[in-house]
Amino acid sequence: MTPVQVPLFQVENLHVAVEGVEILRGVDLTVGSGEVHALMGPNGSGKSTLANALLGNPAYEVTGGRILFKGEDVTAWPTEIRGKAGIFLAFQYPEELPGVSVVQFLRQALSARKGVELSVLELRLSIMEWMGRLGMDPSFAERYLNEGFSGGEKKRNEILQMAILEPELAILDETDSGLDIDALGVVASGITEVRRARPGLGVLLVTHYQRILDRITPDVVHLLVDGRVVTSGGPELAKQLEAEGYVAWR
Repeated sequence: MTPVQVPLFQVENLHVAVEGVEILRGVDLTVGSGEVHALMGPNGSGKSTLANALLGNPAYEVTGGRILFKGEDVTAWPTEIRGKAGIFLAFQYPEELPGVSVVQFLRQALSARKGVELSVLELRLSIMEWMGRLGMDPSFAERYLNEGFSGGEKKRNEILQMAILEPELAILDETDSGLDIDALGVVASGITEVRRARPGLGVLLVTHYQRILDRITPDVVHLLVDGRVVTSGGPELAKQLEAEGYVAWR
């Protein structure tokens, strides 16, 4: 018998509350290895709530359902354990870490991911290689994490983290938010470059807009409205939503 293939990532009937108010009301989602899934929806539909719940933010209480990673129930796992296991979240608004350089942060994060203490020297070649591939100035490595970064620099730094940490699943929460067309192109190219290096990477791309999907073609598009996935389809669904808006689905 052929063994049953376990999906990379599954969300089953997920219910999530914030401060006692239910935001997600039964979300189902499956992302396979190497697939790109786009999650779209109007403001207040629960997109960022889902992203935070998937990474284990304690402010987001799972009240029902479960989250599976490579067939294992990770619903109760804390954030750092999910990160070590290979789940990565790129934040809509990355935090600043004054006094901690990009290279120091990456050393600590990768050491935790690999379970082995790495030196800066061990990492520097890989970081410099990826900075070159992502079109980043080498001096960027010594800057304090996100301190004084432009919106585009913050997002590009998130892509650098995704490249270095080698996750198996990347959840990109509105990575295109606030970017001009040039910065959007750089970020989209970076995501494409990381996927080229790691073809098994599964991606859940949370976005309001079609524009990034013109550059990164999703395998599946999901529409989240009022805490539920109300329909799913191919790239044509994103184009329909861009043209018609969300009114018909409310």
